[in-house]
Amino acid sequence: VQLQACGGGLVQAGGSLRLSCAASGSAFSRSVVGWFRQAPGKEREFVACIRLSIGSTSYADSVKGRFTISRDNAKNTVLLQLNSLKPEDTAVYYCAASTLFTTAPHLYNYWGQGTQVTVSS
Repeated sequence: VQLQACGGGLVQAGGSLRLSCAASGSAFSRSVVGWFRQAPGKEREFVACIRLSIGSTSYADSVKGRFTISRDNAKNTVLLQLNSLKPEDTAVYYCAASTLFTTAPHLYNYWGQGTQVTVSS
């Protein structure tokens, strides 16, 4: 499985962005795709994940109600809609794939490159 994330940028607080994670690989449809983020000087943290086969989702408490993860299986793409952005959402966002429905980054086997999200106050 190969992943490529894009869609980051600079936005004012309260604004929105949509991140996209495009995947290739025959096993992708059986995967769980997660989004993680890492701010400078901080550990990588879980944001959201989705099981592609049935669409079940999980969110970090810090983003619940503001971020939405979805999938387009026909396009092998997972989207992360970021609404009501706050300066503390500023980080490099990564998408990753696992066979497990988990929030633990070390259980994700495949990682895309990061995309920078910067939220100004």
